[in-house]
Amino acid sequence: METRGGGERGRTRKCRASGGARALRRPRPRSRPKVAVVAAVVAAAAMEATAPKRKEPRKPLRIKVISMGNAEVGKSCIIKRYCEKRFVPKYLATIGIDYGVTKVQIRDREIKVNIFDMAGHPFFYEVRNEFYKDTQGVILVYDVGQKESFDALDSWLAEMKQELGPHGNMDNVVFVVCANKIDCTKHRSVDESEGRLWAESRGFLYFETSAQTGEGINEMFQTFYSAIIDLCDNGGKRPPSSVGVSFTKEQADAIRRIRNSKDSWDMLGVKPGATRDEVNKAYRKLAVLLHPDKCVAPGSEDAFKAVVNARTALLKNIK
Repeated sequence: METRGGGERGRTRKCRASGGARALRRPRPRSRPKVAVVAAVVAAAAMEATAPKRKEPRKPLRIKVISMGNAEVGKSCIIKRYCEKRFVPKYLATIGIDYGVTKVQIRDREIKVNIFDMAGHPFFYEVRNEFYKDTQGVILVYDVGQKESFDALDSWLAEMKQELGPHGNMDNVVFVVCANKIDCTKHRSVDESEGRLWAESRGFLYFETSAQTGEGINEMFQTFYSAIIDLCDNGGKRPPSSVGVSFTKEQADAIRRIRNSKDSWDMLGVKPGATRDEVNKAYRKLAVLLHPDKCVAPGSEDAFKAVVNARTALLKNIK
């Protein structure tokens, strides 16, 4: 009995001992199936792909802008009004070149503008002729009260074209025409339709501005810089749709000729003493070309009325 009992106790100790040994063992971690790991990786990659990415800020765009026009038309005042928000009533002639740098924000794009304000006096030609190259934008300014400053715009374009040389391309430059000093209404000698016709027939932007009151200044620069951004984003070429010309050169030339005509004969383009048939033929040609329903060129309506009146006046005196 003792032996059996001792045996039971012995077996009990062995079982407890063996049970204690099993309790100290740590279970081996079960390895995750490879399929589950691959699925988790794919899911993480998908989440990363669909997550909104941060937009890297674009580098500031650097551009060069020059101003052109006769002396005393207000080129410097326009620039000061926009950059410094002030007007300088006292005339201070630009000596050679005035240079300035400004930063502007256009369409969420930072632009660093290098502005070269060029003196308009012929004396400074030898100074300004070095600054036409590598230009993205040109501000052409004339005084609405000085007809000669408007007539001189063609000579300014000719000077720029000459300095750019045979390899220069003015078609890839943004031009804006500023009809300045519109606050001086009593002394105005160039009306809006005449200035707009000149600008738009060349594919240029056109704005009526007053450096004194600030009218049109901000709108002009905003549109001007926006067009330059489009130019740069288009590989340095002016997009064809930037300034649409909705009338023909023939229509523009006819309006200018009528505006500058000396008398009714000249207006219709016939010689004095022409017959009724010749007058009516010339009238019909101009009427079809400039009728307000078919021509949207600036000044076309006034030109059409002038042609009608010229025909009526001439037919009264022709038997």
